[in-house]
Amino acid sequence: MCGMAGLFGTEWNRFQLERMATVQHHRGPDDRGFFVDESGMAALAHNRLSILDLSPAGHQPMANAAGNLRIVFNGEIYNFLELRRELSDYQFRTTTDTEVILAAYERWGESCLDHFVGMFSLLIWDIHEQQLFGARDRFGVKPLYYALGPNGGLAIASEIRALHAAGVPKNINENTWASYLAYGLHDHSTSTFWEGVSALAPGHSFTWEDGRLQINQWYDLPTQVGWEFDSRPSHEVCEEYLALLLESIQLRFRSDVEVGINISGGLDSSTLLALIHRSNSCASKVKAFTYTTGDARYDELPWVQRNLKQMEHPSFVYQLRPEEVPDLATDVQEHQDEPFGGLPTLAYARLFELARRSGVVVLLDGQGMDEQWAGYDYYTQLTEETSFAPLQGTNHRATMPGCLTSEFLRRAEPLHPPQPFPDRLRNRQYLDTRFTKIPRALRFNDRVSMRASTELREPFMDHRLFELAFRQPKERKIMDHTGKWLLREMTRNLLPCEVSEAPKRPVQTPQREWLSGPLRSWTQSCIETVLSEYGGTWFDKGRVMDAWSTYVGGGSSNSYYVWQWISLCLTLQTSLQGVVALQ
Repeated sequence: MCGMAGLFGTEWNRFQLERMATVQHHRGPDDRGFFVDESGMAALAHNRLSILDLSPAGHQPMANAAGNLRIVFNGEIYNFLELRRELSDYQFRTTTDTEVILAAYERWGESCLDHFVGMFSLLIWDIHEQQLFGARDRFGVKPLYYALGPNGGLAIASEIRALHAAGVPKNINENTWASYLAYGLHDHSTSTFWEGVSALAPGHSFTWEDGRLQINQWYDLPTQVGWEFDSRPSHEVCEEYLALLLESIQLRFRSDVEVGINISGGLDSSTLLALIHRSNSCASKVKAFTYTTGDARYDELPWVQRNLKQMEHPSFVYQLRPEEVPDLATDVQEHQDEPFGGLPTLAYARLFELARRSGVVVLLDGQGMDEQWAGYDYYTQLTEETSFAPLQGTNHRATMPGCLTSEFLRRAEPLHPPQPFPDRLRNRQYLDTRFTKIPRALRFNDRVSMRASTELREPFMDHRLFELAFRQPKERKIMDHTGKWLLREMTRNLLPCEVSEAPKRPVQTPQREWLSGPLRSWTQSCIETVLSEYGGTWFDKGRVMDAWSTYVGGGSSNSYYVWQWISLCLTLQTSLQGVVALQ
C-alpha cells in the first residue's frame, strides 16, 4: 500500500514532483523513490509502505528485468505467488507482487489485469514506446486521480492533494457540490469536488502517449454476472461460496508485517472472525480493534465481547469523545480532500491510529456483504417508486434541497444509473456497489487508513464473491423480510445464533445527538461560516436556519444534511487554504 504520482508531457519540473511525494508521505513512510525519463516526457514518484519483501529490493519506481519498463504501484495482488509460478520463465529479482505485475504485463499486455485478484492502482511507463499505461482495480478499492494540462500534459496521483501540490488550481466544482447538497451524490462518477480533477473510474484503464489520453473499461460486473440466475441447489452454492470466502481471507493474510482485524458485533465482521479461525492456526494471536462512543444505544461492544469470548484475541477498544471531534474532523478533512462520512469515519480514523501504535500495519474488515446479499432494510421494501430509496435507518429525507437557492439547485445533476439486470433487486444492488455506498466507503476508508500509514484489506470485496452472489435469485437473499438469508444459512454453524439470526443493524454513532448537544456550538459555527461565504448564492439563509432550529429541537431523525453543511465548512477551512501556484 503506497502513494504514487506521475507527471507526463513537457510542462513540469522536479520541484512539482517532489511536492507530490511530500504531501503523500503518510501513504508510504518507509521509502521514497523517483524516476525521470531521459526524454523529459515522464517522471514517476513513489512513497512506499513496506508490506511484502521489506528489503530495499522492493524499492519503487521498479524496473523490469529488461529495463524498458518502470512501474509505480499502490495496493496488493493477493494471488501473486500463483502468478509467479505461472510466469516462472521471467527472471525475478525480488519477492514482491510489484515485480509480478511487470512480468504479467510483459506476458499478457493490458489483459494482465484479468489475471489479478487484488486491490490496485498502477502506472507503467514504457521507455522505448514513450507510452504510459495505468489502471484501477475492479471496484476502485485503491484511488487514482488525474488532471490534464492545456497542451496534453498529464498529472496523476493517489490523492487529489498531490495534484494541487503540483500546481493544479484549487477551484471548487460547483456542479458536484450542488449534486451532493441536493441529492447526496458523490464518488458516483469521474467528477470530483474540484474543477479540472477527475477520478479514473473503477474497473477502467488508460493509455497516454504524446498528449493523447485514451480510457477503456476493462471490467464490468453485470457483464461477468449475466442475466441468468444460478439454478444449482443451494448447498452447492454455499459450498462454492464458503470455499471462496476462505480462500479470499487466506490470500489477504499474505504479509511480511503483522495483520489485525477491525470488528463490530454484526454478522459480517463476525463471519470474518469465524472464518479467520477456520483458516488460520494462529488466529487467536490476531489483534482485534473496535471503536465505541460511550452510548449504549449505538455501541456494539457487548456483541464484540461475546464474539471474542473463548477466542483469546488481544482486544483493543477506542472510545471516541465529543470534545475531540472538531480538531479530528479538520485533520481528517485535510486527508480526504472531499466530504466524508461523519462521526463513523472519525471513529474509524482513531482505530487505525490505535492499530499502528499497537504494531499492526495491515487490517482486515467486512465491507461488501450487504451489497452482495441484500442486507440493507430498504432491499426488502423495493417497489417501482422506492427502488432508489435514500438512507438506511431513517424515514426522513437525507438532504435538504429546499435550503438551496433555485439558481444553485439547477446546477445539481441527479443520478440516472444504468439498469443492466432484468430484476429490480439486482439493479439496486448494482447501484449501491458501483455508484453509491461502496465507492463512498472505499474512499473514506482508504484515506483514514493511509492517514495512519496502515493498509486496509477487504476480503469480502473479492470480485469472485460478488459475481457468485449476484447470480443468486431473490429468494436466496431475502426471506421473511430479512436480508442475507443464504449467508445466514452458511454461517449458522460458525456463529452464535444471536449473531447469525440478528436483524441488520446500521453501523451508527450518536452523531444526531452530539451535533445538537455537546457539539452544538461547533456545528452552529460551521453553519454560520458556510452562510457567510455562500448564503444567498448557494443557500437560502432563512431556510437553513429554520432547518437548523428544527433539528436542534428534535424534529429530525437524520443528521446527514447537517453533516453536509459541516463538510462544506471544513473544506473552506482546510482544502482551500495553502493554494500552490504553478512554478
